Amino acid sequence: MSSSAKAEAVLALHRFGMGPRPGSIAAIEADPRGALIAELDLPSAGEVAAASLPSSAKAFRAVTDAYAKRQAKAIVAKKEQDAKRQQMAEAASMTEGAAEGTSEMAAKIAAEAVPDPGRPIYLEEARVRIAAALGTEIGFGERLVWFWSNHFCVSADKIRSMSGAYEREAIRPHVLGRFTDLLLAAEGHAAMLFYLDQTVSMGANSVAGINRTRGLNENLAREILELHTLGVRSGYTQEDVIGFANVLTGWTLVPPGDNPEHGGEFTFNPRLHEPGVQKVLGKIYEDETVEQGRAVLRDLAAHPATATHVATKLARHFIADTPPAPLVERMAKVFLDTGGDLKEIAKAMVSSPEAWTEPPTKLKRPSEWVVGMVRATGLSQADPARFTDGQALLGEPLWRPSSPKGFPDDEGSWINGMGRRLDVANNFAERLSGGVDPQDVIETVLGYLVSSEVKQAVSRAESRQQALVLLFMSAEFQRR
Repeated sequence: MSSSAKAEAVLALHRFGMGPRPGSIAAIEADPRGALIAELDLPSAGEVAAASLPSSAKAFRAVTDAYAKRQAKAIVAKKEQDAKRQQMAEAASMTEGAAEGTSEMAAKIAAEAVPDPGRPIYLEEARVRIAAALGTEIGFGERLVWFWSNHFCVSADKIRSMSGAYEREAIRPHVLGRFTDLLLAAEGHAAMLFYLDQTVSMGANSVAGINRTRGLNENLAREILELHTLGVRSGYTQEDVIGFANVLTGWTLVPPGDNPEHGGEFTFNPRLHEPGVQKVLGKIYEDETVEQGRAVLRDLAAHPATATHVATKLARHFIADTPPAPLVERMAKVFLDTGGDLKEIAKAMVSSPEAWTEPPTKLKRPSEWVVGMVRATGLSQADPARFTDGQALLGEPLWRPSSPKGFPDDEGSWINGMGRRLDVANNFAERLSGGVDPQDVIETVLGYLVSSEVKQAVSRAESRQQALVLLFMSAEFQRR
């Protein structure tokens, strides 16, 4: 097999996959592009083994129930402490001093009695996600899951119990289907509604709005238009945002305290819905049920601006910070011609010449780099607590973007974190150096990608640890 074929296989694994692992270059070098497309056609593409994980609603109920029990135990403990304090008080000053720590002590007792189930659920979701990334042969489908999960992001800082299940329920089943279905699943998921405060939005003239003198929350409508579909400066106005926000009133979730079987699930509450017809992007929507919102979402999914916005983001993520205009135009056309078929759009991207001629100058995000580093050493699993701690250190904490925009996809946002990457690489290499030969990594994992300068530096390294760090921090490994 020629060196150019090997180089294309390496590029395919770095640019579109989760990074090379032992044997993966040889497995696809005969036809790298065909291998990428074949992975998308697998029936299991995008799926994970998650039979043991709770649904998002069940996880939400578990955490809500635990907090309620903890609060009840704290109240009981405080009453008991207050009673003891009053019996033992000998002076007013002593009573005041005891009162200061009573609530803290009660809260501590309650926390010990009722552990928070949220973190174990989060770490188990992380374990399943990491295992999928490490176990896949190429990882193109998994990279698409990561892309769309970030495009339609929620934050574990606000809804930790649902963050992993949201990705499994709303993103994975539709990641190679139609954009319309993905859009409907993401925007109608309880995690998204909770994250963007849709649960507190109500029409000013709705039954609930009149009774509670509360009104509209525009967050969900605005982010759908600006981030998820049309994109900024695409022609929508503030009036469109308000009209769309009115359309979405009533989209909420079942309160977990009121319904132990269905709490945390999506529901449409007509008492919250703004009555009357609504206008969005010049079109009138008359249906006053949940279908009014779904109709707007379907129209947004078919809009030419959405096609361009999605194509640009995909090309920017996989190919270059400034993606080639012909590639974006080609992908946008496929989007419109196929009714938003995400598999066909992905195939069009990897079948385009620009996807292979653009130089590998795209800086990997921390998560891609870390997974690539683990795969390069041949490991098939990683400790989820250590992994998530490392991601936080690198500025990309799992399912915790700082805003609804998600994590950025440009070099300027990540280049200043190279010092922290060096710390992580050192730590990882120190733990693995006894069982991993740097020369094996060069020969079986990185292949023709490694420059002669890096090979020379590795050969002169004082230790295996230092040699591995040089490989992991090389431009060839950091970029795709």
